[in-house]
Amino acid sequence: MFILFYSLGNFPVLTTKNKGTILILMKEEYPSFLTRDSKPFDPLLLALQTEDIVGKGKSRKYTAFYCTGVYGGISTGYTVGCCLRCVFCWVDWSRDFPQQEGEFFSPQQVFSRLILNAKKSGFRKVRISGGEPTLCFEHLASVLDLVNETSLLFILETNGLVLGKDPEYAKRLKKYWNIHVRVSLKAGSSEGFEKRTGAKGEFYELPFKALEYLKQEGISFHVAAMTDSRLMPDEERQMILKKLKLIEYRDYFEEESCDPYQTTVKRLEKAGLKLWK
Repeated sequence: MFILFYSLGNFPVLTTKNKGTILILMKEEYPSFLTRDSKPFDPLLLALQTEDIVGKGKSRKYTAFYCTGVYGGISTGYTVGCCLRCVFCWVDWSRDFPQQEGEFFSPQQVFSRLILNAKKSGFRKVRISGGEPTLCFEHLASVLDLVNETSLLFILETNGLVLGKDPEYAKRLKKYWNIHVRVSLKAGSSEGFEKRTGAKGEFYELPFKALEYLKQEGISFHVAAMTDSRLMPDEERQMILKKLKLIEYRDYFEEESCDPYQTTVKRLEKAGLKLWK
């Protein structure tokens, strides 16, 4: 048994067993938005710390349930907490301050609200959005178990870090007949990943590993990427396309642009970036 000590921020010590290793997260400040002085962090350790804040048993924090017009109309649960700090993120401040936001909902409560709103609006799709849905994975799996008994399509939007760290996650998703995964790539290089997400560059390959695992399991998915030229140079965009070619991905490539949401503008400003006059 190994004991590893990590320092992540001024927050209660968290002890987690992980394949025979005890991870002890020492007290330090929980990272919010990026600034010019931010130091790169380990996103998998931040994932553990965030799960300790936003999860309780199989329940997880949410701030809202609503319907929106994306994907041709979809019922959405707006969850709390992420393991990245993307400067272009549109999500509200619950991403940065999960201790202060949201209420806990059980998988059954989440399912009931998703279904009720979908029926009211006549939509056939549901999703969990806002935060990273693969955090508190047992909560997600329990929601998927319930949705799997319906005729609705569940769209799983993810940054791919959790799915990319262990192929077992994709294997677990394989049993759901009505799931489609949208993997959002943040960068095509370690430097770009670190600059725009705040996470250590060495982890930038994990979302690409997630794509490989999903492909191996025959799970429906497509790739999205924030390729806005104001944030990502064309050379890096080409690196993404090259990596996708190497894993023989030939389906839809969704290219995102950075929109001036209030939270996005403020996060860019805090990070020392300005895209709009």
